[in-house]
Amino acid sequence: QVQLVESGGGLVQAGGSLRLSCAASRSILSINTMGWYRQAPGKERESVAAITSGGSRNYADSVKDRFTIFRDVAKNTVYLQMNNLKPEDTAVYYCNAVVRVVTTMTTMNYWGQGTQVTVSS
Repeated sequence: QVQLVESGGGLVQAGGSLRLSCAASRSILSINTMGWYRQAPGKERESVAAITSGGSRNYADSVKDRFTIFRDVAKNTVYLQMNNLKPEDTAVYYCNAVVRVVTTMTTMNYWGQGTQVTVSS
């Protein structure tokens, strides 16, 4: 089991910055992948950024060079630094944890409660 608690959303003007935090209930090194997704009204949830337990990162094309995912292992927390925000970044942002259970050959997905990010033009 993994509980995820997000924080850091809010309202910001275009060009501004926000940092989202996702605190996990267990060591993030025991979690295969942690990531951020977002869902805008009327749209499907989409992947924004992810970081593996080994430290590899990947980003959606729409946020490359603007967003950075990083972690603090001691705090079991993953962050999403969002710079040069655009109105199209407005969405509810969700933290995600993927845990692969070797003994049962299953994959478990855990989600945070979501945090609203609103970017005004």
